[in-house]
Amino acid sequence: MHSNHLLLEEPIRMASILEPSKSSFFPAMAKIVGTLGPRSRSVEVISACLKAGMSVARFDFSLGDAAYHQETLENLRTAIKSTKKLCAVMLDTVGPELQVVNKKETTITLKEDDKVILTPDEGQEASSEILPINFAGLAKAVKKGDTIFIGHYLFTGSETTSVWLEVDEVKGNDVVCVIKNSATLAGSLFTLHASQIRIDLPTLSDKDKQVISSWGVKNKIDFLSLSYTRHAEDVRQTREFLSKHGDLSQTQIFAKIENVEGLTHFDEILQEADGIILSRGNLGIDLPPEKVFLFQKSAVYKCNMAGKPAVVTRVVDSMTDNLRPTRAEATDVANAVLDGCDAILLGAETLRGLYPVETISTVGKICSEAEKVFNQDQYFKRTVKFVGEPMSHLEAIASSAVRAALKVKASVIICFTSSGRAARLIAKYRPTMPVLSVVIPRLKTNQLKWSFSGAFEARQSLIVRGLFPLLADPRHPAESTSATNESILKVALDHGKASGVIKSHDRVVVCQKVGDASVVKIIELED
Repeated sequence: MHSNHLLLEEPIRMASILEPSKSSFFPAMAKIVGTLGPRSRSVEVISACLKAGMSVARFDFSLGDAAYHQETLENLRTAIKSTKKLCAVMLDTVGPELQVVNKKETTITLKEDDKVILTPDEGQEASSEILPINFAGLAKAVKKGDTIFIGHYLFTGSETTSVWLEVDEVKGNDVVCVIKNSATLAGSLFTLHASQIRIDLPTLSDKDKQVISSWGVKNKIDFLSLSYTRHAEDVRQTREFLSKHGDLSQTQIFAKIENVEGLTHFDEILQEADGIILSRGNLGIDLPPEKVFLFQKSAVYKCNMAGKPAVVTRVVDSMTDNLRPTRAEATDVANAVLDGCDAILLGAETLRGLYPVETISTVGKICSEAEKVFNQDQYFKRTVKFVGEPMSHLEAIASSAVRAALKVKASVIICFTSSGRAARLIAKYRPTMPVLSVVIPRLKTNQLKWSFSGAFEARQSLIVRGLFPLLADPRHPAESTSATNESILKVALDHGKASGVIKSHDRVVVCQKVGDASVVKIIELED
């Protein structure tokens, strides 16, 4: 366990804390994933979310059907065009999620020390005495004394809209529980989480497969959030399924670690997945509270060293109903950035929260402040040491580009790439300046038609910390043998100037391939 990497770069003057933050074109190097739902699906609100700093839109299929999410996605596309802000699409699977079914949406009041029955008979009406669930095998999975949590969206442990149950006895297919805290449940569906209990259901459900093969294929999703990933095999099977659906072979799989089973197999899962989502809601129930931060720091460290994005969830729950986060939440966001996470995922805060835009803006500002004191020097040395020698060709070029940018105090690193891999490797070393990833499209064919690649690669960098994509003119090759490639460099520099990250006399580090050679060059801008 590496603990000393959280030290700040240098002692800061107390007076500097009171200085107002400077606005910039990029709200923060860390990215923000926003879940779109009832409170955040209009063109106006989505446009405001994009301007506030959202770079990935998450579609949670636990709520709403394909038609509902399609309408939201069309609004997102309209917002992208009007704001000229790129945004990637993430589809979140339901997976083996257990739910209480409340068809009549009646408000259910549960009182401490009373008993309630969980039954797989979905024909029953939900009440304070009986709660129908969508899983027939719960009675076989639990025993007396086991803990079950139920709540709207997810249990937090600090609200009266979630309930903690203890299994008292099993009667046939029914589970009789003692209510441990008084609560009021409202809505049509509540999530049910059985703490540290293995639920014998497939990670990718039939419903998930149907949604991916229809809605996912139609919309060429950039990311798939694989809920309740428990083994590396879950990721392998999902990748195999995606590969059978055309363009989705390029879709990146983010394994969502939600329980102790996923935590136990974390290293193997990380090897197979393209990124990791630390789902602290469910995981915070499976783990003792004092162990959650240990898992976060360990998991983020492993992701950092593997060069794979780490996404942290459940940071500003209170902003679902309030305009300001609590002091603990604000500190939590900053610590996630100092730990090295790539992105913050907002769930209920933007899905059904009263202040989706303000939440994104606030989280972005906290991330930006934390990045100013991130100990990049120590992080860089630790990453180089972890990678070891001899480095791969690409890793050596990426680390050299970052080292050069730091030494000459470059304002930006520009990387020409066709697959996006080189740019992600540069971002792995966490340079203090933005990395402009100039994605050069490649011509490809499926023997029926020709098309250009590049859009996937550009959008998929929108979840990587410090990486900002720019899709180039396909007539410019990523590998140049002549000076003709200078024109695309000019386009990138002009974009940097327009966004305010590059000024006259600034130094810029450029990473590109020239023939068979990889080149890192430093240029100084004139007036």
